Amino acid sequence: MPADHRPAKSVRVLLAEDGGTAHGALALMLRMEPDLEVVAQVEAGDAVLDAVLTHRPDVALLDIELPGMSGLDAAAVLRDQVPDCRVLILATSGRPGHLQRAMAAGAAGFLVRDGSVDELASAIRRVLTGETVIDPVLAAAAQRAGPPPLTPEEYACLHAAANGTPLAELAVRLHLSEAAATARLTGALAKTGASTPAEALREARALGWV
Repeated sequence: MPADHRPAKSVRVLLAEDGGTAHGALALMLRMEPDLEVVAQVEAGDAVLDAVLTHRPDVALLDIELPGMSGLDAAAVLRDQVPDCRVLILATSGRPGHLQRAMAAGAAGFLVRDGSVDELASAIRRVLTGETVIDPVLAAAAQRAGPPPLTPEEYACLHAAANGTPLAELAVRLHLSEAAATARLTGALAKTGASTPAEALREARALGWV
């Protein structure tokens, strides 16, 4: 649409999506909305903060799977450093654990990519009014699932052990006794139903817990 057909004040949008996706298609469709202006596009999570500080978007639309830094981690950075920028997370598939982590990171919304551009454009407008916009099916699933069962301490032990860190070294690194480290690993394995730390970490990621 020609620029002179746009309202005087458009909603400024930053779009962060993996370059391996249908890159550019979403930005093109959003630009067809008369009141939305895509002011910047980035392909990596660790480029989000600099782009937001440079272009000052009203809304940052972040793919959950970004190289360098995930969309969830980038959302947390924006929450802490640019709190006036509203964040919407986009995911290819909805996992209750991802939704819970997105809300904890300060996101104003979480949508699954299979929705229409009209729905996405509406969500962008709504978060600017202070609403929280969540895919309704995913919201119901998250309510049934409850909080992610892995504690941050269990995850830290699991992540270190999955990378092959010996128990004694893991305990020193995390300032724990070996007994405490073993207890946290045992708890993580029990919660995921896995038999090894690597398997447990894969399961936790598949469920969106981490």
